[in-house]
Amino acid sequence: MDRVSTWAERPPAVARVGAAEAVFADLRDAILGGELPVGTRLPSEAALAERHGVSRSVVREALRSCHALGLTEPRTGLGSFVVKDKVEPDPVFGSFAASELLEARPLVEVPAAGWAAVRHTDSELAELRGLIETMTGEPDPQEWAVLDGRLHGLIAQSSRNRVLESVLAAVREASTAQSQALNLLPDRRHRSDVEHAAIVEAIATRDYDAAAEAMRAHLGAVGEALRTLTHRP
Repeated sequence: MDRVSTWAERPPAVARVGAAEAVFADLRDAILGGELPVGTRLPSEAALAERHGVSRSVVREALRSCHALGLTEPRTGLGSFVVKDKVEPDPVFGSFAASELLEARPLVEVPAAGWAAVRHTDSELAELRGLIETMTGEPDPQEWAVLDGRLHGLIAQSSRNRVLESVLAAVREASTAQSQALNLLPDRRHRSDVEHAAIVEAIATRDYDAAAEAMRAHLGAVGEALRTLTHRP
């Protein structure tokens, strides 16, 4: 029996920290451990769903994270294939490397949050709070990541600085892709919700420094989550 068949027949050992997280961790660990070597075509979505007792939509969420990390790639009409057996330390999201996002976002988003605190309108604050409420109750990680982009975009808009707003808009696609990958870490989405709420409430105080610091703390946590995702054994 080959290694792929052996892996596919063995029940997953990962604790159910979350359905998509469990599928992702099982695939990632099998790839990094050599059970699913480079060149392997992964089992079908239906087979993976049966293996884990989850829906195919959950499997697709896990596969998106594997693709985002460069471990696998989808091939039209053929399925997903393992293309690397290690996680790149600097994965690419959209058009930008993770390191580029980590370096650039604080330069833009920290002052954007500060100026948003000073310059936001009441309607913008209400919209920000509404987004926080929607995100907290959103069960779909992909849709949550889209809302995440809207939240950060609205903060930049509220800064009344078109340069900051334009720069952030240029990296939104990449930031959303990064969020989709990070969402599969245990409890990361919940922690992000808490961090986002802190940013918005700091903006509400009209205190530049408080809002800037809340955004700085959030982006620092994003960086830590990314390091966990790329280096976790």
